[in-house]
Amino acid sequence: MGSFQQLKQLTRGNALFLIIILGIGGSFQNGYHITGLSSPSPYIQHFINSSWYDRYEEPPPPQTVTMIWSLIVSMYAVGGLFGALSVKLISGKKKAMISNSIISIAAAGVMLASKQAKSYEMIIVARILYGFSAGLGSSTHVMYLGEIAPIKIRGAVTLTAATFGSLGKLFGQFFGLSEILGREDLWNVVLCVPAFFSLVQILVLPFLPEAPRYLFIEKGDEKACKKALQNLWGQGDYEQEMDEMLAEQVAIDAAPPKTSLQLLRDRTVRWQLLTMFIIYWSNQLSGMSTISTFSFDIFLKAGIPRDQIRYVTLCLGVSEIITSISCGLLMIEHIGRRPLFWGGYGVMGASLVFVTVTLNLKDSGEWVSYITAILISLFIIFFSGGPGGTTGTLHSEVFIQSDRMAAFVLIGSQRWFVFALLGLVFPFLIDTLDSYCFVLFACICLLASLYTFFLLPETKGKTLLEISEEFQSITVCGKSFSDKIKAATRL
Repeated sequence: MGSFQQLKQLTRGNALFLIIILGIGGSFQNGYHITGLSSPSPYIQHFINSSWYDRYEEPPPPQTVTMIWSLIVSMYAVGGLFGALSVKLISGKKKAMISNSIISIAAAGVMLASKQAKSYEMIIVARILYGFSAGLGSSTHVMYLGEIAPIKIRGAVTLTAATFGSLGKLFGQFFGLSEILGREDLWNVVLCVPAFFSLVQILVLPFLPEAPRYLFIEKGDEKACKKALQNLWGQGDYEQEMDEMLAEQVAIDAAPPKTSLQLLRDRTVRWQLLTMFIIYWSNQLSGMSTISTFSFDIFLKAGIPRDQIRYVTLCLGVSEIITSISCGLLMIEHIGRRPLFWGGYGVMGASLVFVTVTLNLKDSGEWVSYITAILISLFIIFFSGGPGGTTGTLHSEVFIQSDRMAAFVLIGSQRWFVFALLGLVFPFLIDTLDSYCFVLFACICLLASLYTFFLLPETKGKTLLEISEEFQSITVCGKSFSDKIKAATRL
């Protein structure tokens, strides 16, 4: 389906409006909080120093400031971990998204009050709440998108989660400019901007339909499902979508919804779980999260003047969102998912190797610093147009409804755990290994490129059950999990 036809189908009903409302309360929030912390980081560290001095009448040791700053960064991911674990506790995607927005507004209240109270502990609490909101919201956002989308444009619709994540990063960089809110007297305000978008979602989302797949499969309401499809995508019989949901429901009746532990033990989804674990680990350990969160420190170490760093990061944000939109409209439904993964990881790994070289040559001239920025831009473009943009789509395609919730809890937990670990360790890692920490990230990218090239099946244009069969047919050294299942059945 061409780009124009995709846009036309999105505007026949309320689908585009729902996608926007879900986006600003979902992955947008996570994207904003990843980059939004970078700009005020010097002011927050100064606030930690001054708060400590006011209490103890002596300056804190430098390692103490680094540890408190690491906690502020990493506690966001700890909150995200608990948010991801809470996805199963709230019935209905719409209710989960509204709950997520309420928590985000509460976190903004704590963050605003922290400056007046001279409490860096309150910043940590606010970051935990922001993280919980992001963990709950980003997981539910991707599931909601996957459950409202027709087969022909499912990839493009679920990719909007990555687009809004990129948009959130761009807004975090924009509001962090000194001409906007990036000043020392407003550092707490710049971290509260997403609460406005959360409020918009709370006011508007109740008037938009619940996910059709949730209504049909989990609620058993065929009439409400068809009404929701027509509300979202315009008038039509949607026979193909209903038939797919019916086939999935038959499969679920034969195998009821699983817990996370049952899913880990299930050999029929072993390749899907392994693939998503590897991809999410690779995305987190590729260096993208650390580059987004610590961009100010990285560019400062690269030799870019302090007053120009925010403009460099803003340009990177613009390139990321343009690439993400281009991937959604032009690439994912034409090229397919698999080439975007292995090609993206390959270029990302090569870029990081050259970043390591340029960081070691930064004293050769000012031009080397800007070569570093260009290489990081190339890394970001291939991440957002490749693995970063396509992961959410793949995640919603490889698990049937009965497995999806447990899978999101498992994979979301792993994703946020790694993010927390990186946030805590990276400030010390960059001080210890200096530029060579990017060699570690490059190796991860190379391994991910090889895995997705040789083992990841293409999922474009296939039903969920067809994709499940593709995974079960994967063979390594002449053996597959499905062979083991057949052998166990014969016994």
